[in-house]
Amino acid sequence: MRTATSRRQFMTLLGVSAAAVSCGTATGNASGKQTKKLRYQGWSGQVTLPELAEDLGYLGDVQLDWVGNTISGPQDIQSAATGQVDFGGAFNGAVVKLAANGAPITSVIAYYGSDKAAYNGFYVLEDSPIRSARDLIGKKVGMNTLGAHSEAMLDIYLQRHGLSQGEIGKVQPLVVPPVNTEQSLRQRQIQVGVLGDILREKALAKGGIRPLFTDVQLLGNFSAGTYVMTDRFLRQNPDTVKTFVTGVARAIEWARRTPREEVIARMTEVVRKRKRKEDATPLKYWKSFGVAETGGRIADKQLQLWIDWLEERGDIKPGKVKASDLYTNKYNHYRPASASSSSPAPSATKTRS
Repeated sequence: MRTATSRRQFMTLLGVSAAAVSCGTATGNASGKQTKKLRYQGWSGQVTLPELAEDLGYLGDVQLDWVGNTISGPQDIQSAATGQVDFGGAFNGAVVKLAANGAPITSVIAYYGSDKAAYNGFYVLEDSPIRSARDLIGKKVGMNTLGAHSEAMLDIYLQRHGLSQGEIGKVQPLVVPPVNTEQSLRQRQIQVGVLGDILREKALAKGGIRPLFTDVQLLGNFSAGTYVMTDRFLRQNPDTVKTFVTGVARAIEWARRTPREEVIARMTEVVRKRKRKEDATPLKYWKSFGVAETGGRIADKQLQLWIDWLEERGDIKPGKVKASDLYTNKYNHYRPASASSSSPAPSATKTRS
């Protein structure tokens, strides 16, 4: 059954308790010296906003320390929660789930979302008989990970089109690495493939596929994921966190106002310089990071939607978490007036919103 598999996967990836986090390592020490090096996981063939911020010089004396790649947001934030990396990013539903399991983490900035240029679509072959939600019963849907953004969109789509929980359970989400999704779809190993951003545009350029639905069609423009850090890391390294978050915020706005060709050229150069034997060609299809709010600031609504979704699924108890307790904007000192400034003006705000 789909529901059992999904929840087992979700619990495996996000079943991190506060005790588990306490066993992890946190950078910084009792002497008050703050770390200037942030360990993180990247994504093959892509340039993350922190990587872009560093290349633009927005991180100052803070350096990124790449420890490897991931294809899973839930895995990334679990690694952050257990101290294997210093920050991780995931779909906000995964952040809610991790916090509900007792992990002392806090979201500090939104880093991806969906808009008319950057979105996730559920694609089928041009000649596929699949035309409606009901046609998905018994079909395989390939996505990067379970219990995260793509499965949430699939659930919402199926529910809105009147499928019962029993019928929804017969739709089969499968984990397929993003770089293999298009090939798996064209070879008919799956009947639906979730494609986003660069990989979506690359597949569309070849032709032969069509969208069944997209997340923007379901929810409109929205910021979908946030970077998280442990509360312990935030306490020990507040100045480093401020530099990091504000630098990422500046990178968001730089990408928003800079001609697309220039952003692509910059990211292509980042991939070339890091020498990880990656193919930078797909970057030419990049269009947007999709972050809805200025500077990646976080609001209750970005998390409340997924609190409601998880409560409805029975994955968290009603009232277990409160949206406003899951994030802070106090480290985000970006202001629009400082967009062209080399040193963003500090903010006096110390509240979460």
